[in-house]
Amino acid sequence: MTSTTPLRRQPVQQRSAKRVERMLEACAQLIEEVGYDGVTTTLIAERAGVAVGSLYQFFPDKRAVVQALTLRNLEKFIQTVDGRFTSTTLDHWWDAVDSIFDVYVSMHREVPAFSKLHFGDVVDMRLLDDRRDNNTVISDRIAEMISTKFDIPLPELQLPISIAVEAADGVLNLAFRRDAAGDQRILDEAKALVRGYLSTRLPS
Repeated sequence: MTSTTPLRRQPVQQRSAKRVERMLEACAQLIEEVGYDGVTTTLIAERAGVAVGSLYQFFPDKRAVVQALTLRNLEKFIQTVDGRFTSTTLDHWWDAVDSIFDVYVSMHREVPAFSKLHFGDVVDMRLLDDRRDNNTVISDRIAEMISTKFDIPLPELQLPISIAVEAADGVLNLAFRRDAAGDQRILDEAKALVRGYLSTRLPS
């Protein structure tokens, strides 16, 4: 999924894995409180209850901690969408698109720091993969999932899904600027915009 790894070394023991998890949780809490620019490695270590030297064993800098947090959020997003695809009856591709849209909005509302980081654009447009921008990583995964679920050739999906993701991202940013929980009227318009555009590009 990504050609970059933020970790200096992978935690092999359960205790080390839990320590890294605490660092990520602490980073998310701090970004929620003071924003990315206000976060330091010292603050992350203090909030996580670890020595700053312990943080540097796993992460070279603050950016790497945020990158690991963002990759974790991407994994959560994909797993949640996969779960909905499996557990919900989806009769048409637009049901899948609606479901993906709803998962993204829920993460904005429920996952600490997600509304401030999204998938890392605040930090680096190529935080998820050093070969592709963040939205391309997301749109490629969405296209693959819809292609597999509805047997639509992937090349027919890639460009329309990429454009839909860019458009939805802009309107969703507006919705969450207007209201911390997301202005529901704008969210509804964003969903209608995406469905309307894709209806002219994907098989009926």
